[in-house]
Amino acid sequence: MAVVSLDIEAFLARRLAVPVFDVRSPGEYHHAHIPGAYALPLFTDDERKAVGTAYKQESREQAIKIGLDYFGPKMRSMVEEVEAVLAKLAESKGALESKEVLVHCWRGGMRSGGVAWLLDLYGFRVYTLKGGYKVFRQWVLTQLALPYTMKVLGGYTGSGKTDLLLRLSRLGEAVVDLEGLAHHRGSAFGHLGQAAQPSQEQFENELALQLYALKGQSFWVEDESMRIGNILLPQRFEQQLRQSPVYFLDIDFEKRLDYLLPAYGGFDKEKLIGAVLRIQKRLGGLETKQAVNYIVENDIRSAFAILLKYYDKWYAKSLHSRAATVEITNIPLPAVDEIRNAQKILSLCLSN
Repeated sequence: MAVVSLDIEAFLARRLAVPVFDVRSPGEYHHAHIPGAYALPLFTDDERKAVGTAYKQESREQAIKIGLDYFGPKMRSMVEEVEAVLAKLAESKGALESKEVLVHCWRGGMRSGGVAWLLDLYGFRVYTLKGGYKVFRQWVLTQLALPYTMKVLGGYTGSGKTDLLLRLSRLGEAVVDLEGLAHHRGSAFGHLGQAAQPSQEQFENELALQLYALKGQSFWVEDESMRIGNILLPQRFEQQLRQSPVYFLDIDFEKRLDYLLPAYGGFDKEKLIGAVLRIQKRLGGLETKQAVNYIVENDIRSAFAILLKYYDKWYAKSLHSRAATVEITNIPLPAVDEIRNAQKILSLCLSN
């Protein structure tokens, strides 16, 4: 067998059925990687640094020799790690174990070449990515700049937009869950109960692949500000979101407050107070003090009412700035109920 080099489109198509092994260093992988790829580092972060220094300060040949010193003792463990991944995948699918693997490094150079040679020698069918992860990142940025057709779910905080979005997805609608990708619910309390946010680069990687999988069809997306926690929406994508039609969930203030209490009220007081203090400059000194005092006194509803009024004001301002250029469909709803509200929205879309 011989190692086959694939362009980015062919590589991404094959990854749907064949595991991807990222042979860059752990630091490179953890910063950002192709979603779903397995880490199979040829070098540790320190070893990579040593090889790179030798390449720059001595010679290519000396760098290769140093790399071989690191590579040699790892050959068996790397082969066994790939075998273990393939065996686990076969078991989960109830299928025969495949021998196909995809391998890439940063630029499609010596690291992926060395590991591909080893795995090919052992008997795997190996495909590498032309240009490596660097080419994948160029592809990602291209995807994020393409035109898309979005239907934006709008509504004040506490309208249950995320739950509704997930319900639409279960009903077969195309959906992009930006907050799910960002591991953040958008508000000052949005990090509570969530996993650590990904890097900006990893968020973009995940988003690009989701958009690519939609193959040009229109999709639902939640109305978001430019920033979701520490994540910034890609500029071109954010501009398109701002210019897309909005379906505004018009739900009573008290109903939204009822929804927020069980969602966030059970978190530790210190975490709730910390979230309030993060927005104190915009919230104002008096409102901040009142909200914190209410939390201390276990009057979470009164604290959340202050915050909800604050978020309502800012969202109304944002929506008003778009009203002259964007179609906004107001949808009065009696409660936060993703099942009934999804049916109402889909019926409305079918009738238009």
